[in-house]
Amino acid sequence: MTLCVNFKDVTCSLFKNNNANSCNISDYYHLQTMGDQTKIFKRRKYMSKTNIAVVLCGSGYKDGSEIRESVATLWALSQNPVEFQCFAPDVTQADVINCLTGQPTPNEKRNLLVEAARIARGKIKPLSQLDPAHFQAIILPGGFGVAKNLCTFAKEGSNGSVLPDLQKHLETFYLSKKPIGAICIAPAAVALAFKGKGFSLTVGQTCEASQEIEKLGHKHVVCKANEYHLDTNHHIVTTPAYMYDDAPLHEIFTGIQKLVNEVCDLT
Repeated sequence: MTLCVNFKDVTCSLFKNNNANSCNISDYYHLQTMGDQTKIFKRRKYMSKTNIAVVLCGSGYKDGSEIRESVATLWALSQNPVEFQCFAPDVTQADVINCLTGQPTPNEKRNLLVEAARIARGKIKPLSQLDPAHFQAIILPGGFGVAKNLCTFAKEGSNGSVLPDLQKHLETFYLSKKPIGAICIAPAAVALAFKGKGFSLTVGQTCEASQEIEKLGHKHVVCKANEYHLDTNHHIVTTPAYMYDDAPLHEIFTGIQKLVNEVCDLT
């Protein structure tokens, strides 16, 4: 089978012959084939490596990073011609919630970095070691732990603040005009980090969280779980994910994949 892809002045032919693939392509473009799907990406300037930072904060949707959202983010990144590195704060998490009963376990203490290493399969670094100069974008998966550990939005709403390390990194990415991706409740942390900047963000439907975000001087955009929103003026990409608590898993993955693809395209 011969598949021809025309992209501006570039024509590429992919020839499939049993297990053999061959293609003739311009040096300016990258072709990636996964099964029967072929994606064409514009190559980065000077063929420099594109690195994406992913910030986690524990493991679990009630007190840390939402596991499905985190996995979806890494899964989607793996389908793009980029490298990625996970980071998490090396501190004790705000609380520990039994996800079976939904009740807190006040005598139990957990470390955000150690717990997030479960998701990252050990390939994770302390947030303090994140150097924005080495990364072209940053993505924050959701989970209620974001509102508890990466910022104080859960307790203080629009009066809250962002973890100093994360605040510093987000400001650096923003000032460098590098894209910021935020999933589920993570846009609230972005909103807190940039009070009064007038971003357009989504946390899904109009709700208490969206109202608090608007109090911070931003605009909330209603968006479905399988969609995403791009603030073109500020390079901020957001998707609701499990802000729709009963959304089908495939819709969560679809929305996150769209966000990740947009973030990668913006680098």
